[in-house]
Amino acid sequence: MALLRQQLPPPLPLPLIHGHSSNHGFLKPCLFGLSKTLRLFSLYSAPPTPTSNSSTSIFLPFLEEEEEDHEEEEGLESVVDEKEEDPDDPIVRFFKSRTSTQDPQREGKLSLQKNRRSSWHLADDLDDSEPDSGVDPAPEVQEQQLGPVSSDSIPLADGIVGQILQKARNLGQNLTLGEELGGFEGRVGEKECVEVLELIGEEGLLMDCLYFFEWMGLQEPCLVTPRACSVLFPILGRAGMGDKLVVLFKNLPGKKEFRDVHVYNAAISGLMCSKRYDDAWKVYETMEANNILPDHVTCSIMITIMRKIGRSAKDSWDFFERMNRKGVKWSQEVLGALIKSFCDEGLKSEALIIQIEMEKKGISSNAIVYNTLMTAFCDSNRVEEAEGLFAEMKSKGIKPTSPTFNILMDAYSRRMQPEIVEKLLVEMQEMGLDPNVKSYTCLVSAYGRQKNTSDMAADAFLRMKKVGIRPTSHTYTALIHAYSVSGWHEKAYIAFENMKREGLKPSIETYTALLDAFRRAGDTEMLMRIWKLMIKDKVQGTKVTFNTLLDGFSKQGHYLEARDVVSEFGNMGLQPTVMTYNMLMNAYARGGQHSKLPQLLKEMEVLNLKPDSVTYSTMIYAYIRVRDFSRAFFYHKKMVKSGQVPDARSYEKLRAILDVKLAKKNKKDKSAILGIINSKMGMLKIKKKGKKDEFWKNKKKRYVRADNAVNNTNN
Repeated sequence: MALLRQQLPPPLPLPLIHGHSSNHGFLKPCLFGLSKTLRLFSLYSAPPTPTSNSSTSIFLPFLEEEEEDHEEEEGLESVVDEKEEDPDDPIVRFFKSRTSTQDPQREGKLSLQKNRRSSWHLADDLDDSEPDSGVDPAPEVQEQQLGPVSSDSIPLADGIVGQILQKARNLGQNLTLGEELGGFEGRVGEKECVEVLELIGEEGLLMDCLYFFEWMGLQEPCLVTPRACSVLFPILGRAGMGDKLVVLFKNLPGKKEFRDVHVYNAAISGLMCSKRYDDAWKVYETMEANNILPDHVTCSIMITIMRKIGRSAKDSWDFFERMNRKGVKWSQEVLGALIKSFCDEGLKSEALIIQIEMEKKGISSNAIVYNTLMTAFCDSNRVEEAEGLFAEMKSKGIKPTSPTFNILMDAYSRRMQPEIVEKLLVEMQEMGLDPNVKSYTCLVSAYGRQKNTSDMAADAFLRMKKVGIRPTSHTYTALIHAYSVSGWHEKAYIAFENMKREGLKPSIETYTALLDAFRRAGDTEMLMRIWKLMIKDKVQGTKVTFNTLLDGFSKQGHYLEARDVVSEFGNMGLQPTVMTYNMLMNAYARGGQHSKLPQLLKEMEVLNLKPDSVTYSTMIYAYIRVRDFSRAFFYHKKMVKSGQVPDARSYEKLRAILDVKLAKKNKKDKSAILGIINSKMGMLKIKKKGKKDEFWKNKKKRYVRADNAVNNTNN
């Protein structure tokens, strides 16, 4: 394979994209405003035209939401500087010219109610007779197969295609597919070659794909066609063989037929799958240099690449306007890519505006677009708006998919409302959709987040296995967490062993949940054992893991082990935080080691960690507990001076305790000062010290008894 042995040049740096204003006379501008976090920009409308269905399979799967949980993953919104309003700005003129049906207060376009079970209504300013999207969401939500597929699941092709496929399956040792195809020269056509590439790629025989493609190029006449390239490039990209893809693309024949937008789209899509974004951008630059007009698939793929490399939503919008000026057709792919870019930056209202404006131009939303919007609202804990989108989606005749229900289930799971998750599960089955492992994982997690419902979480887990759904590591993690919250650390460890027995590799979240179970139980021996097992399995810990171990050791008085945890994680690049020292201070204070607290405070200063209200409150309560009120008042003064005052309720409780102690302290100080003054002035009476009789201990009691006897006699 001579082509594959060539060295690739280093990728060019990603060029900046600059937006330009359009001067087309036949394009009517339709502008809309965005929030303060984004500069205003315009939407140039073009006549909507039907898009080709042949390119749908290239890009639409990339807009589908991933099935795995995003743990603790919080996205950061990029903030763009605000511009001052210009009276000549066309956007300002647009806002002044907007009619009442475009009232910015109704940009969410939903009349929302807080109760999920209430009836949802669309706003009055919308037309309920919205046309159907015309897209069947079923093929769009299917995940792409990135690994090899069993040969039993693929029917054996007939004729010469089946013979070549059989040879690829039964290749001898040290033989290539090209060497075995000597008897097929002149018998295979271009169409059969494309079918062979598709079937071999589906079975995961990637090297055979390359050798067969090389054999195609050696035939007379050459069997390499643009369609064959469009099939091979995405296969290589999904397999992570981007270097081979770049070599093949650079050595394509120089014929005019290979300067086709579909070939370039396939190459860019494959490089995006293999995360070679710089090479993908270089292919796009080559496309522009060769004056090849991009289409809507090109636009959508490039917007997705810009999102993945961290470019802002405004950059994506500028690129969209640039493509619009080139006459690129609008499509659902472009709509989905743009909305995804805005939603990832938290610009949900702006994403809704884009959806409204594009639907006015005839580009209907599909299930994937609604899923993207619902995910953004659920991640912001605005489940009511997500429910409104769900109702609007059904009112337009767009059938919800399994990910649609999973998005809502995950949101209610985080809200600890398992009863609503159960209702969604029933509704999902009534619509003919089978719940998947993600659906049941949300149900297990919903029960597991509450303290006394871990038995219900275990029941949901068994229900899932009963219907034949194999649990994932996320499912087991949710179950272990459920046992941890309820204090069933033995069952948590049994679930962990069952997980490993089924061949599932525990993730860092699994280990963290298991460590938390034994932290709650106070079993430091098991904490150390699980930690060593985690290191043996080469699982990298996180800050949550770090703090769980630290709290578990320190609260049980194992201060040396706690310090070892700090040192070990420091070697891994996880430096201690304010929370770390707060936990250490709390452990030392409860263990009677209050003398160590000033030393910990100095360590925080060395690491440039600013103490917060929890730090000072922990120290104040520690000194109050040992009746060292002078230090308690000292650190209270520092807390107030630094501005790190806790919330009103906590501070009111702290002040009440300090005020009582201060009153007693002032009374004692006043008595002591008066005594010093009297002694200096010679006014202090010296008490005579006499000998104590044998009844001196009961003297007071005897006086009391005598007084009581006199009172009884008088009565």
